[in-house]
Amino acid sequence: MAHARPARRRAGGVRGSGRSRAAVQGAPGAGMKLLSYAGGFGRVEDGAVVPMGDDLAGFLATGAVQTGAPVPLASVHLWAPVPRPGKVICVGLNYRDHAEESGQPIPDEPVLFAKFANSVTGPGETIVVPPAVEQPDYEAELGVVIGREAHRVDERTALEHVAGYTCVNDVSARDLQFRSSQWLLGKAIDGFLPMGPWLVTSDEIPDPQTLRIRCEVDGETVQDSSTAQMIFGVAELIAFVTRTISLEPGDVIATGTPPGVGMARTPPRWLRDGDEVTVDIERVGALTNAVRMDAPMGGTG
Repeated sequence: MAHARPARRRAGGVRGSGRSRAAVQGAPGAGMKLLSYAGGFGRVEDGAVVPMGDDLAGFLATGAVQTGAPVPLASVHLWAPVPRPGKVICVGLNYRDHAEESGQPIPDEPVLFAKFANSVTGPGETIVVPPAVEQPDYEAELGVVIGREAHRVDERTALEHVAGYTCVNDVSARDLQFRSSQWLLGKAIDGFLPMGPWLVTSDEIPDPQTLRIRCEVDGETVQDSSTAQMIFGVAELIAFVTRTISLEPGDVIATGTPPGVGMARTPPRWLRDGDEVTVDIERVGALTNAVRMDAPMGGTG
């Protein structure tokens, strides 16, 4: 279940293609929190959602608001802040201790791979593990949502292109991931990128390298670190990526996970049927998803 914590100015829900504008930059009104949900988009006021239609991109471009009757926040089914990102750039081995626990050398430059929109799922949704996967693992990560087109940007100005931040769980199938030198098969699985519960705008987090990041599995803390421990910070990652890959509003960067993943434990701690996983990032929020092991076709369990 998603944890609806109070917030000063948060945004959840850039719906549609990755070309939609994700930032709440220039949006009118202090303390605004926008959510994406099954009925469209809206802002949260006093525990209720005030509908604003389904054209968040138009709202961000013009500031025009068409409000409807408020509905209780508890009745709203939240989506991922960016349900259909144009690009999801993931960063591997971006915490020194995680690289060491994985038996990998400390990288000299960011290790990048991709996930796709099929992997994205929202808060409270179930992580469905297909029968082909025997070693599903959790990875708590800070997600960066791009709000302004970025092409060959300088590290000093890179954060100006950030719309805001969200929680990400880079669920990974370790048995498939390490079958070859390419990680795609074990990473880009349907529903293996929970994201949410909302997007906290960048004006609330001027320095993304100061956030405590935690992961719990069934109430047990399995990861507990700080984004200060990243090898490559958010600004450096944006500058590195945009040397060759342009980023557009709604694109997401998953910035890597701290130590404590299941594969590094003795014995390994793989996700199992019925587990509940929570990614909790200071000043961002908490993202919770249950795990279900899918039965083979024609099977019973």
